[in-house]
Amino acid sequence: MSATEQVPTDAAGAPAPEPPTLPRWVRATSGYIRRHPFSAALSVVILGVSLATGTFWGRFPMELAAGQSTTIASGYWWTPVTALLFADSVVGAILAIALVLTAGAYGERKLGTLRAIAVFFVTGVLGVLIGVAAQSILLGWGSMWSTLTSLDLVADPTIGTVGLLMAASAYAPALWQRRIRVVGFTLLLMFALYAADSDSEFRLVSGVFGLVLGMLLAHGNVRGSWHRSSYREVRTIVAAIVAATGLGPFIVLVSGSWSAPLGLVISGFSPLEADSMPKSCVQDFTAECSRQADAVLNSGAGPFLVSLVPALLTLLAAWGLRTGRRAAWILALIVNAAMAILTTTAVGLDELLDTPSRDQLTIEDGMAMVLAVLVPVAVIVLLLITRRRFQVRAPAAAVARYAATVAGAFALFAAVYVVVGLFDGGNYLDGRPSIGELFADLARPFVSSGLLSPIADAGIPVDGIALLTYQWIGVPFWIVFIAATVRLFRATEVGRDATEEARFRALLKNGGAGTLGFMGTWPGNAYWFSADGERAVAYRVINKIALTMSDPVCAPGAERAAVEEFVLYCEEQGWSACFYSFHDRFLPVFEDFGWQTMSVGEETVIDLPSFELAGKAWQKVRQPLNRAEREGMTTLWSSWHDLPARYSAAITAVSEEWVAHKKLPEMGFTLGGMEELKDPDVRLLLAIDADGGIQATTSWLPTWTDGKITGWTIDFMRRSDDSMPGIMEYVIASAALRMKEEGVQVLSLSGAPLATKPGAAPAAPSFLDQLLGWLGEMLEPAYGFTSLFRFKSKFNPRYDTIWMAYADPAKLGAIGMAIGAAYLPNATPQEYLALVQTITKRGDAH
Repeated sequence: MSATEQVPTDAAGAPAPEPPTLPRWVRATSGYIRRHPFSAALSVVILGVSLATGTFWGRFPMELAAGQSTTIASGYWWTPVTALLFADSVVGAILAIALVLTAGAYGERKLGTLRAIAVFFVTGVLGVLIGVAAQSILLGWGSMWSTLTSLDLVADPTIGTVGLLMAASAYAPALWQRRIRVVGFTLLLMFALYAADSDSEFRLVSGVFGLVLGMLLAHGNVRGSWHRSSYREVRTIVAAIVAATGLGPFIVLVSGSWSAPLGLVISGFSPLEADSMPKSCVQDFTAECSRQADAVLNSGAGPFLVSLVPALLTLLAAWGLRTGRRAAWILALIVNAAMAILTTTAVGLDELLDTPSRDQLTIEDGMAMVLAVLVPVAVIVLLLITRRRFQVRAPAAAVARYAATVAGAFALFAAVYVVVGLFDGGNYLDGRPSIGELFADLARPFVSSGLLSPIADAGIPVDGIALLTYQWIGVPFWIVFIAATVRLFRATEVGRDATEEARFRALLKNGGAGTLGFMGTWPGNAYWFSADGERAVAYRVINKIALTMSDPVCAPGAERAAVEEFVLYCEEQGWSACFYSFHDRFLPVFEDFGWQTMSVGEETVIDLPSFELAGKAWQKVRQPLNRAEREGMTTLWSSWHDLPARYSAAITAVSEEWVAHKKLPEMGFTLGGMEELKDPDVRLLLAIDADGGIQATTSWLPTWTDGKITGWTIDFMRRSDDSMPGIMEYVIASAALRMKEEGVQVLSLSGAPLATKPGAAPAAPSFLDQLLGWLGEMLEPAYGFTSLFRFKSKFNPRYDTIWMAYADPAKLGAIGMAIGAAYLPNATPQEYLALVQTITKRGDAH
């Protein structure tokens, strides 16, 4: 302490006590209010007005609520505004306040407080006015839906909140922009179709106005445009859409909107009063008999649970789609195809093709029929368009087990139904059924009645064990089906033999795989092991080319044996071996074999024992390091699973933003992405600014020697748009200093494809050398391989050439196609077109 510093004292001269620190929740609340004053104030207004008007205990101030009867008929012009300031019930207030404090606060952060206030009221008022005006017009045309909804009186702050959120999406990062818009409008549309109340319609209109207003406000802002999605994000969006469409039956169940446009397709939910069936229905099965038969068969909990099956299967498929499961894609396709076909039959869509029947239908009935079928058809189209994103297949054994389980369960429960029908036939309305009649009607106990055509005859159980079996036999079958499907989806999470992968990892930890060896653990690779289990090769087969990944894993001195045995294995399978991205250690083996070899890149390596940042050569690295330290930058070394949730979410958002602004296909094979950094053996090094935000993210792959980590190889690199200049230099230098302190021997900056080490160009380059040089120049504007290689040279590394070897020059074309397919495994025609356009622009520039 300096002589000029004073310690506070009280009147007696004793040190004064430190002022009390406010509780953390008080500080958090006050900080939230400072950042979101409008959202906080609006929540208080909603609570206060709802209490003052008495909506919490059943009262409802009609003069403040919006609707056709108040806003237009009674001329209460102020209601479109006041309806946004209170809720019609306790539950409504809780939901509205929760949405305001989350989605509304997000919109306020993105737009600013003044803009948020304006957007909330503009979109909310327009949503109410346009909605009420549409109801009035349709009411004049005699619309049944408008007749019902014109009686609605709306008090719902979420109308303006939805508009605010959609407007703010124009300023959101690409990841959240897409999710807010696609998932948001899917949910809004589902509520509009399945609930069809005034609130839902007004929210949808408000959302549309919010979207348009946001685009106008963000005019010229790069975030205002649409961006491409990563494979992971496409899966997430498709899963969310499929899940949202599956929520329709639950929306009807909760809202009780049996007369909604799509309420008719789930009539199995409708509460039916069952009376005993009159004997007259045996001779004359009228429409009233059909209605009463449906009530008898579908009363009770069993039929209700079966009615939930389409929604449950859709949600189950969405869960699997999120992680790219092919089986989930097939399930979603089958469920929606079945829904479309059965709905067409159930709602009588064929009546639209019959002139007399069509003349008896209202326009609304016709639109409801078409929409009921179009929803599953639209989902089918979406699934077909995105089919390439769902390629994670189940092991053959898991598929066989699943098929046997489902088929066996159906056979068992169907047999029970038939046997009970034969033995308890006296409880059927028209007498004991034949086995043929039971088989002909076998689908009904297992399918929601809302998806079936009306009952057409008296061959139904009306009492006893027969009726109980009919109502309940479908429930255990669908329980088995869902349990088996969950097991199938979990089996596909492995995607390959877990035992083989564990063996390969064990060999990696013994050493001998090189700095790029860990890439062999990535999805897409299969494994070959020598007879004694001491040698291994990671490879993938593409068009009968067995393309290896990095060095074969073997002890020093066993290189020749590893290569010879793997080549022999490939020949037995009818494949041509191509060794890709191996180091100098294996080069003599291929030279002895007389194979063709060529350089395919350079790996930049830093030897950490001699690593120092002193001298002029390190000036370009020291400057960012010093600046970052002055600005309070820190680093975090962690695995993905140990990261705080906010950091993992931020990394996902930054990565998606990076992908979104690139029209080019994502590369794989030796270039990892988001999924690869989640491996428990991989480590992340994050650059975190003084405010706790992530400036940059890197992932590091381990290299072992005798079970001890002796090296790390950088793989994934992403930085935020507003990151500090030189942030990657700071991250890599920090990593090198940390690793050196821990005794690590080698830091690899990974390989640079199609690069040549400085000063090592051959005096007389071969045709292939010239071809690779030209290819590197052409791909530079697309992927920046050369620029990245120059960046790595700042760290004064040594250069290790990475090689490719192949036996037959005639196979070079097939090898080139296999390498291209490995690097761009899922590229779409549009992405290939973008790549060609980028290359063409480069050619035009020259």
